[in-house]
Order: sequence, then C-alpha cells, then structure tokens
Amino acid sequence: MDSNTIDAGLMARMFLAGAKNLESKKEWINELNVFPVPDGDTGTNMTMTIMAAAREVSALYDMGDIDMTSLCKAISSGSLRGARGNSGVILSQLFRGFTKGVKECQDITVPVLAAAFEKAVETAYKAVMKPKEGTILTVAKGGAAKARELADAGVTDMSDFLGQVIAHADEVLLQTPELLPVLKQAGVVDSGGQGLMQVLKGAYDAYLGKEIDLTVEKTAAAVPDQAAGAAGFEAQANAEIKFGYCTEFIIMLNKVFNIKTEMDFKAYLESIGDSIVVVADEDVVKVHVHTNDPGLAIQKALKYGALSNMKIDNMRLEHQEKLFRMSKQEEKPVEEDDLPGPKKDVGFIAVSVGDGIAEIFKGLGVDYIIEGGQTMNPSTEDMLNAIDKVNADTIFILPNNKNIILAANQAQSLVKDKKIVVIPTKTVPQGITAVINYVPGLSAEENEAIMVSEMKAVATGQVTYAVRDTNIDGQEIRQGDFMGLGDHGILSVGTAISSVALNMVGAMMTEEKELISIYYGEEIAEEDAGKLREQIGERYPECDIELQYGGQPIYYYIISAE
Repeated sequence: MDSNTIDAGLMARMFLAGAKNLESKKEWINELNVFPVPDGDTGTNMTMTIMAAAREVSALYDMGDIDMTSLCKAISSGSLRGARGNSGVILSQLFRGFTKGVKECQDITVPVLAAAFEKAVETAYKAVMKPKEGTILTVAKGGAAKARELADAGVTDMSDFLGQVIAHADEVLLQTPELLPVLKQAGVVDSGGQGLMQVLKGAYDAYLGKEIDLTVEKTAAAVPDQAAGAAGFEAQANAEIKFGYCTEFIIMLNKVFNIKTEMDFKAYLESIGDSIVVVADEDVVKVHVHTNDPGLAIQKALKYGALSNMKIDNMRLEHQEKLFRMSKQEEKPVEEDDLPGPKKDVGFIAVSVGDGIAEIFKGLGVDYIIEGGQTMNPSTEDMLNAIDKVNADTIFILPNNKNIILAANQAQSLVKDKKIVVIPTKTVPQGITAVINYVPGLSAEENEAIMVSEMKAVATGQVTYAVRDTNIDGQEIRQGDFMGLGDHGILSVGTAISSVALNMVGAMMTEEKELISIYYGEEIAEEDAGKLREQIGERYPECDIELQYGGQPIYYYIISAE
C-alpha cells in the first residue's frame, strides 16, 4: 500500500479485521490458560469485549461516509460496556486510550499512531491497581515503545512501521514466560498478550489489503431481551434431543486398560451415543456419554472393573422442565421484571452462579443477583443493567471472582447518579462474609472498610477437574485429575473428589480458624456431601462445620475457613 496515512474508513476495516481474527483464534487462546481448569476463558472474554465494539463499528461502516470521531466513540463505548474479565477490561482500556489519541485526526500518520499507542498503554496501566509484568500490559508497552522509537527515527512508511511494531510485540510476547515464572512452568506465553497480538495482526492484514470477511453478527448471542427471549424459547421448544440420558461414572479398573482398549471402548460408546469423554488414569477411568440406553454403557464398563460415582440424568425431562419455566417467564409482562423496587438508601448486587448460592445471597438481603462466574464473566454492561434495577442511592457490588472485579470497577466509573462501592471479593465465601458484616447506620466508607477487612480473614478452596496435563505449583497434574484450588494456587491434586477436598482443607487451616463452610455443587449428591462434612468434622472437632447446597457448576465443592 502506498499511502502513509490511515483514514476513518480504513481504520474501521482494520478494527473489524482485528476483531474477526481474535474471534477465530479464541479457543486457541483459551487453551493458553495457565491453570488447567475448565474455565480458561481469556480468549472468550477478549472476543466478547471486542465484538461488542465491532457490532457498533460494523453498523457505522455499513452506512458509509464514516468519520473518525464517530468511529472512535463506537470503539471506546462498545468495548467499555462489553468488557468481560480482566483481559477484556484491559483490552477495552487499551482501546479507550488509543481512541483518545486519534479521534481528532481525520488522517492518522506514524507520529499520531505512536502517540496513540503510548496513550493506550498509559490508560490501561492506570486502570489496573497492581499492574503485573509478563501480561497483555507488557506486550502493549513493548509495542508502544517500538512505535515511539520508529517515529522518533523518522520512519514514515506506514506498512514498514506497523510491520516492525508487530514483530517487536511478538518478541515481547515470547519473553513473557521469563517475567512470570508461572507461565514458564506451564510452558505457555501470556494468553492476554497473545489475544492482543491477534487483534494487531488481523488489523495489519486489512491494512495490507488482504481479502477478509468483515461480517459481524448484529446481536450478541448472550444478551437477553424480549425478542431474544421469544426466539430462544422457540428454539428450545423445537430442539431435538437425540440421546436422552446424560450418563457418568468412574470405572475402578481390575484389568489392563491400554490405548487400544480405550479406543475400542470409545468406539463402542460412539455407537450408542455422543458427547463422549473418556479420561483414563492408572487405576480409574472417568466416563461421560449421552445415550438412550445407559445400561449398555454400564454393562460394557463392568467388563473393565467395578463402577462408582454413577450419575444418570434424564435430559428430555430436564428439557421439558426448562421449557415450562421459560413459558412461565414468557407469560409475565416485561414491565413486571423491569419495575424497580421501593426506593432505599442502600442496595446490594452480587455475582453468583448456582441456585443454592443465589438463595443464600438473597436471604442475606442482596437485591440483585447477576448470574455469572468462572465460565461466563459478566460484562460491564451487565453490571450497569443491574445497577439500573436496584433503586438505591448507594449500591455495594460483590464481584465474588477476581476476574470480575475490573468490570465492576469500570461500571462504577461510568455511573454518575448513584454511589457505587465495589467490595473486591474474589470468591463466593468472601462475598457472603462481606454482606454479613454490613452494619446499618454506618456510612458507606465505614462499611466498606469493615467488609474488606472481614473478607480478608476468609480462606477459600474450590474443587474442580483438570482439562489437560500440566506441571504447576510443584504439582504434576494429568487431564481428568481433581484439583483443590486455593486463594493463591493449587493446594491438592488426586483422583478422588473427597480426598482432594480433605487435603485442600488441610492446606487452608490455621490455628485461628473456627468455622468451615461447605457449599456442594450441582454434581454432588447430598449424601456424599454429608460424608465429607463428617470427615472434616472428625479432623477438626474444634471447628463449627456448616454444610449448604450451592448448586454451582464446574466446582464440586466450594469450602471456606474463617
């Protein structure tokens, strides 16, 4: 390309191409997640963030005659409100700073672009309370430094400039494992930094004139409204469930289960169902299959050993129950859900997943529950919508996840007519403790200090499963292993949920701990949860042990000690 400037039309194409390239690579970026948990969603969060802006940019682009001011507003506003997770919020802040640097220019030159890159980095670093090197911030900073070097050296050729900036940022990305030992241990580069590189590379392809599909879906798949609800209900009603029983069990092996045996077993399961997962360890095999005849799967499995942890769910019945609930929701006037409650001085919003945990928060006086957590971080827009629904002058937000705090802070900065206080709770138990310690009659500032102080005394452990082999925190982990995740790393690993949970609690306990709370998830039977409670009680007779149904997915147990 001969031009050494970028106008608004080209800028829009470059942004859309960057968004599309990130979207196409999101699963690969998810897999770069350091911890082998089933919620490595950096790629998903960044994609949903940039696509929120891309929808606004696409609408402008389709109308033609686009100007830089309108384009920058669409990029900044769309990404800020659509931001999800820490990586998404940082990406939105990079866009916010960048657009501040170019919005007054109808033709962007190399010096303008270099200054805009620096503004992007400055804005993103300011948005993070404790910036950590070896992350997306480091990659962005490295690219901006190279841009400044080239601009000061008098480089004017835009193609050469962009190519060198991207090449240098790629080199910085490769160095992230040297800055963050946890990346080096896992053998990966930073996932957020890789996501940023895909945006830049897609944008560069568009600058070079490569043929790129810039089509963007006009509506977000996960944003509910009346029309979307009706369409979703119709789709659910018309959905055909080919295999009706979700069947899970563990085989306690009593004979050799080698690669050929595993392949033969998988082939058999494929002949009777779908959605097959077979994870083999030395002595056990974890099995998941959707089938119309669970007995066939069970009979085949019995040839390899005894079975345990058997669970069979009728998905057709669950589907009908879901349709019934959805139909009841459809019958309610939209206005009924949208009406704000009575005006009050103070309100509470909590992010939660699992019907049991949601009921606990509601019982403690929380006004609005945002459904979300590990596998679906709420966006800034979700936070703003929740704030609109709570009719209070002061609103406390409990994110209950370290990857949601930045989005809550971003929402706080966008609200002008209410006082928003974000209590930086990183886990559900911290959120429960914080709201319990709210004292009516004290000021928002006094309550914030009390809630933050009390939540820090809560140690949290969560039991989930590994989605891939890795070595981290001194632990050798294999796909399918169960893991106990603490506040600062992996506390226990094993092949049995109960023993992993017990060892995790042991790593959490200190002499001053007096209360242990157990929240069991949707995949745990009440009887099994009761047995775990007894085992923990036997080990820690001096502690009060509480057991409650949480209903959370992904995490078999969430356990706190305080």
